[in-house]
This record gives sequence, C-alpha cells and structure tokens, in this order.
Amino acid sequence: MRSLIAASLTCVALAALTMSPSAFAGSKDKRFDLYFIDVEGGAATLIVTPAGESLLIDSGYPDYGGRDLKRILHVVRDVAGLDHLDHASVSHWHLDHYGNHAALAAEIKVGTFWDRGMPERLSEDNKYEERIAAYKAASQNKSRPVKVGDVLPFKSGETPLKVHVVTASREVVPNIGEPNPFAKEHEPQAEDPSDNAASVSLLFGFGPFRFLTCGDLTWNVEAKLVTPNNPVGQVDLFMVTHHGLGVSNNPALVHAIDPIVAVECNGPTKGGELSTFKTLKSGKSLKALYQLHRNVRLKPEEQTPEDFIANLGETASCQGQWVKASVAPDGTSYTVQIGPEGKPAEYQTRGTKALSATAR
Repeated sequence: MRSLIAASLTCVALAALTMSPSAFAGSKDKRFDLYFIDVEGGAATLIVTPAGESLLIDSGYPDYGGRDLKRILHVVRDVAGLDHLDHASVSHWHLDHYGNHAALAAEIKVGTFWDRGMPERLSEDNKYEERIAAYKAASQNKSRPVKVGDVLPFKSGETPLKVHVVTASREVVPNIGEPNPFAKEHEPQAEDPSDNAASVSLLFGFGPFRFLTCGDLTWNVEAKLVTPNNPVGQVDLFMVTHHGLGVSNNPALVHAIDPIVAVECNGPTKGGELSTFKTLKSGKSLKALYQLHRNVRLKPEEQTPEDFIANLGETASCQGQWVKASVAPDGTSYTVQIGPEGKPAEYQTRGTKALSATAR
C-alpha cells in the first residue's frame, strides 16, 4: 500500500491528466519542446524551439555498445524529426554529461558547441585529457565558453524566448531580487572540489513559462545562487539537479524556485534519493514528479508513483523511455508525457514574474 505522501501526490497529478492533440507536436506548431532522454543515470536533454532551433544539453555515457548514443539519436531523428543539432552544450566535465558529444558529431551535424571552458586536468578523471581531446576535435577547437550573466543567442518569435546562464565555474548571478524566505534552510556542507560544483545552470524563459536545469550543481553553490536573495524567481519546470542525489537539491534552492513539475534524470541505482524526494514533495506548488527510472533500492511509497516513472526495470531490461514536456505557443500551459504511448498531463504556467536574472 502506498503511503499517504505518495498517494496525495498521485491524486494531485492524476487530476491534471488530459488527452492533448499537441502531445506529439514539433516545431511546426510553434510549441517549445523538451525531451528528457534516458541515459541510465547520466543526462541528455533535447530542446526544440518554435523556430525549429535545437539544443542538446549533455550527452550521457559513452560505451555500453553505444546505448546512450543510439537513444539520443533516436529522439533527435525519429521523435523530434531533426536532421541536425544547432547547438550542443556541456554542463560540466564528467563523463556521464559529455561522453557522446564527439560520437554525435560523427553521426549528425552539430552547429555550435557551448561549455564553461576546458580545464587542463581533472583530478577525478585520470582519462580526462584523452577524452577532452576527442571533444576538442569534434568541436574543431571552436567551442564557445559561457560565463555567468550570458544570454545564449536563440531566435525569439512572437512569444519571447531567452536562455540565461545563472551559474558557471562556481560563480553565480548577482544576488539581487526578492529576499528568499527559505534561505535559513541552508545548512552549509563541506566544500565540493569536484567539477560538479562548477556546473553551468541554464534558466529558460518562454513567455511566462520558466524551466531551470543546473547540471550537477552541488549544495553550497546552490545556496550561493539563492541566498539571501532569490535572483532566479519561481519556475514551472525543474530538472532535478544531479540525478536527484542528496549532495545537491538544497532546500533553500528547491523551495525558493518552487517548481510545479519536476523531472528527475536518475538511473535504477543512481540518484533518486529519498532525501531529495522529501525536499521536492515538501514544496508548496509541486503537482507532479517524473522519474526516468524507478530507484530499485527504494520502496514504492518512497518515490513517485509508478504512473510517473518512465522505466521501471533494471538497466538490462530497460527500454529507454523518454519524458517530454511541450509548452503551448503562448507559454501559458504545457503537457508532460512518458514515451510515445503515454497519456499527456496538462499543467498551467503559474505566470509568476521572474526576478532579476530574467529581467536584465
């Protein structure tokens, strides 16, 4: 029997389920589409704008018989109907986030590569120099570095579209805006020397719709971003940080941005931790949490209900189902569905005015 916590989440989210003719929409109908691709606990998110412009954020693990590469190409080509990528970005230099950028460039045309700049060495990866050489070759040594405060040059149509860089290289946007009422929930942890803490975080604004993705950003930098003030504002959709691990997803950040829907890109045994689920569930506005995988180490009542989990089995039997969010042309509503056969749930954009990061 599911716990009261899980049951309440089910009731709220299932109440939003409606069939929508826009569930399989592409760029031709002026929707803003996001595909969360299952790369078994890595990350790969495809964005397709109303202008048909595309961005792949991260690219999963290499090897495994080309598993993640094939899944990404399937979504790009067969699901989204693209024959190229306009942009490909890297949140940080861990293999589960940039492992297939070079292989993708060999299979499909990639326009501009974006990253935070490449360190000469990475202490947590003794093969980094070899791997980064392949990335440099794929980008022809012309990747474009991003820094905090940058606005990526995406085409904007009738509904304004902006993509802001709010963290990069351990730096954050200026801490201006409304005071964060949840700032006191931050309990400092030991400093994180890994490249996770240097992750690039992107805040997307499409009309009133807001989406935040922070790569593997960790606890103290999350707090630095939103305390004592919150320059990000509230968001509609949140890609749960760091696969749902507890060293990230600081309540001071999660409660400040107060997502309506969250998508967790976890694996069967990686991420999706109980502490993160509790933090998300205690948010004021959360209506649904989607997981790419069931956490096989947790009980059913300790995670989101099965109707909101894309892949229920172990890696060996995984079908690699994706999760898609599709935003209406005016940005006032959006649907979320699991795989091509999934019933889309429709949610209303909160319309809350974003704060300083999107106002500048």
